[in-house]
Amino acid sequence: MKLIVGLGNPGKEYENTRHNAGYKTMDEIAEKLNLSFSVSKFKGLVAKGNYKGETVYLLKPTTFMNLSGEAVHAIMDFYRIDIKDLLVIYDDKDTELGKIRLRRQGSAGGQNGIKNIIAHLHTQEFDRIRVGIGSNNGKNMADFVLSNFSKDEKETFMVAVKNAADAAIESITTPFDKVMNKYNGK
Repeated sequence: MKLIVGLGNPGKEYENTRHNAGYKTMDEIAEKLNLSFSVSKFKGLVAKGNYKGETVYLLKPTTFMNLSGEAVHAIMDFYRIDIKDLLVIYDDKDTELGKIRLRRQGSAGGQNGIKNIIAHLHTQEFDRIRVGIGSNNGKNMADFVLSNFSKDEKETFMVAVKNAADAAIESITTPFDKVMNKYNGK
């Protein structure tokens, strides 16, 4: 059983913001796997499916970014999902726009959704895919991550979303180290 989580903020006003890179990637994964999201008791939108014999849950927490750990913890507890079967996808200002970065573990690096997940799971040892949203170049961080992409930026960003979705799907049945070697820097 695998759990793939995409971080973001619920609501139309946040739909196309940089902070919703995880949500955008989850939508891409759901489309590729022909799954649809529905409201769940886990403080999020959940899709369940099967990929090459593996049960897969997709989760978009609706707790807002800073409380993402509540939803992740709830679904992992309920289905008894092991930490090694968790993959979290989120925006990253330190990764170049249009690129993705895969990691096995690490600190939150200032990303509040990841901080909250680490706090709820009591570990930072879970797989993750960071989707590059570009640098804030001295702009206020909150304003930057809650801003929309320009038309040119959006095209570049969507390349990263597609690569992140492909990497996430591949990681369902392939060891994460192999997926990292294939997709890091794409």
